Amino acid sequence: MSAFLTVVRPGLFATIQDLGRFGFQELGMPVAGALDPVALRLANALVGNPQNMAGLEIALLGPVLRVDAAAVRIAAVGPLAMTLEREGEPARPLEPHRSHSLRQGDLLRLGAVDGASVAYLAVAGGFALAPVMGSLSSYVRAGIGPLGGRPLGQDDRLPLVRDGAPDGPPDEQDMELPQPPEYGVGPLRVVLGPQDDRFTEQALATFLSADYHVGKQADRMGLRLEGPALQHRGSADIPSDGLVTGSIQVPGNGQPILLLNDHQTAGGYAKIATVISADLPRAGRLRPGDRLSFQAVTVEEAEAIRRRQEQSIAGWIRAIRPVRPAGGIDLEALYAENLISGTVDIVNGGSDLPLL
Repeated sequence: MSAFLTVVRPGLFATIQDLGRFGFQELGMPVAGALDPVALRLANALVGNPQNMAGLEIALLGPVLRVDAAAVRIAAVGPLAMTLEREGEPARPLEPHRSHSLRQGDLLRLGAVDGASVAYLAVAGGFALAPVMGSLSSYVRAGIGPLGGRPLGQDDRLPLVRDGAPDGPPDEQDMELPQPPEYGVGPLRVVLGPQDDRFTEQALATFLSADYHVGKQADRMGLRLEGPALQHRGSADIPSDGLVTGSIQVPGNGQPILLLNDHQTAGGYAKIATVISADLPRAGRLRPGDRLSFQAVTVEEAEAIRRRQEQSIAGWIRAIRPVRPAGGIDLEALYAENLISGTVDIVNGGSDLPLL
């Protein structure tokens, strides 16, 4: 039996993404991939997938999907509203940050993404789609990737690797994160350069002290920021130079552009700084109107921060546990309490005297 998730309504902008298409930037091919790779990795972990497996990246408003398979297990990570419609039952909301087991004919309504630009849906076993240049990431601007590199469309059928419940825990045993992941707060941390010498001292001081906000021109390619203009020492233009995700270009108008996953691979504007890799998931979650600022760190500090982040992610994955039934007893919390003194008090009629 073939197994699919069928797109009943496509939503505003949902694409298939893994962690990226690496090794081809010298050919002009962007890495693409998940704007928030931490969320995708955690969604995959919740359904027992490898962390790099492709899932759905959902921006703004999600699709409506019908389960055309015997059973499927899904998990969403991110601030995503979800509703399950099952024949013969009232519609009910589904929580993110945990897995859910769905049946043949179920309708999964993925609603608004509230509080971030994107959220992610992973499916146990993944999608049975052919990779392009070693990746299932969608680069929409060039039409490269699964489904011709485009967002989901009406009546698309997303083939599933599995046509039934996954191996491992029984179908009714779903998994959860004890709490949503913490991304941190405060300024985005950057390493200055590689062309910070093309800016005045005042511009560098302003960049590291002022607040900016994300303008209306914001997509997977990058975020145009609005705030105090940054003055160059001379021209804003440089000979075309390599770019990376997190590069911050400053064109002649002095307004920074923070490049994201679908950025071009080379550009001719001076780059004042680069967002460190550990803060790229936070940058990828930014929406028009969001405020941000920057803090300079060294390369060594950036590497240490990334190592700590990987330790945190590994800890979150280790903490994944079976979902407790509604109204069930939290045995871990119960065992952590001092039950002996309570028993003593009850037996003694509430007295503080110990038993003899």
